[in-house]
Amino acid sequence: MATVRVGNKAVLLVVDVQVGVMGEAWDSGRIIKNVARAVERARAEGVPVVWVQHSDDELLFGRPEWQWVPELVPAEGERLIHKKFNSSFEQTELEEVLAELEATHVALAGAATNWCIRATAYGALGLGYDLTLIEDAHTTETMELSNGTKIEASNVIDELNICMTWVSYPDCANGTATAEEVDFATPGGGAQKDED
Repeated sequence: MATVRVGNKAVLLVVDVQVGVMGEAWDSGRIIKNVARAVERARAEGVPVVWVQHSDDELLFGRPEWQWVPELVPAEGERLIHKKFNSSFEQTELEEVLAELEATHVALAGAATNWCIRATAYGALGLGYDLTLIEDAHTTETMELSNGTKIEASNVIDELNICMTWVSYPDCANGTATAEEVDFATPGGGAQKDED
């Protein structure tokens, strides 16, 4: 059972907006601008920004493709988490950092939608955090399966946006909002589903 988190304090979690991740990602220029806008807004509102940076056998720690995209630079004092698995919570100190920041609400942006963003979103909800997926600030690549079926990146993004609006976890608020409209002070980010 997830922890019920008391209070309302947001963080912006920026996941894997790295050169090697964003290089072939769908509409990456626009998405990077939207992530940058979310970061700018969080900083202006005094919301902590936590950066998550991935490494694995294909994205080697310290290499040029592992670096942040040039448009995004963590500010001095902002927390940095290194991870090796899809979920930003697995075998990292993210939970401890969020506890230190007294976070109850995670606003989430970055890449890749169907891997690290999805896993991190479900991880946050499973741990009892309210969640806002920044709907225009995450992306992935189009995938072509061995049978020739193509799964378009835009469809993957739309599907996760819909899912994060409607999935429900006990005592958690979740939803989506744009980088321009995200309300860090509102659990779930503002846009809430109608209750029957």
